[in-house]
Amino acid sequence: MGGPSAEREVSLSTGNACAAALREHGGYEVIEVDAGHDLCAVLTEIKPDVVLNCLHGRWGEDGCVQGLLEWMGIPYTHSGVLASALAMDKQRSKDVYRAHGLPVVDSVIAPSADVRAGHVMAPPYVVKPNNEGSSVGVYLVQEAANGPPQLDADMPEEVMVEAFAPGREMTTTVMGERALTVTDIITTGWYDYDAKYQEGGSSHIVPADIPQEIFDLCMEYALTAHRALGCRGVSRTDFRWDESKGASGLVLLETNTQPGMTATSLSPEQAQAVGISFPELCAWMVEDATCGR
Repeated sequence: MGGPSAEREVSLSTGNACAAALREHGGYEVIEVDAGHDLCAVLTEIKPDVVLNCLHGRWGEDGCVQGLLEWMGIPYTHSGVLASALAMDKQRSKDVYRAHGLPVVDSVIAPSADVRAGHVMAPPYVVKPNNEGSSVGVYLVQEAANGPPQLDADMPEEVMVEAFAPGREMTTTVMGERALTVTDIITTGWYDYDAKYQEGGSSHIVPADIPQEIFDLCMEYALTAHRALGCRGVSRTDFRWDESKGASGLVLLETNTQPGMTATSLSPEQAQAVGISFPELCAWMVEDATCGR
């Protein structure tokens, strides 16, 4: 847990929550590791039977730590090297979605300097890093914007510029080969980092009170995305739904191969809704762990 990414604090929360849940479940000796540059040496000393990967963001979610664990021959949770790297690259994962008939909005990869200099597509649009999660570094450019976004200096040299998808924010967790349910995420504004992780930042309706056709499509699309990317273990796919367009208004945003496991996280809440407690979910992930994922 932890690690050096922009999502370090969320990862620490996930790791602490999962460690407590496994101790509550019983049957496991749990050792928390704050992943640093000495990770290989620490794992060599600990000699774990399984690594429950609670890292978020780059290095922990993009195939890097997965490659290390494959090299060391230590079974681990969630997706493997290829699926992790692919899902973390938002533009390439969209290419996979399109190839499997899944609906997405238009997007381009553009130099940050060009994005700061002028609109690279007609507003409204969203600017985000191509390889971060948890709504880190996301800019929403409204239709009435007078000028382009002034991106922070720490944004990468290239970013994704994506057409804004209006409507309701929804999500579906896949656990193994099973889509769990659909959550309708209610916020007073943009579903940003604070809305995701601060108490009271958003409210969740689970299962979502939406037409059965849209519910079923979310379940189908999430499972298709999980399989198309080659995901393993638990993943979560996020959607936007424009009610005015019916089924054609539903689009995929992205698939998270390392969903958050904090007090406000969506996947544990969905598991609970279908009768799987948080300790049971964490135990399932541990028992599902393998190499060669």
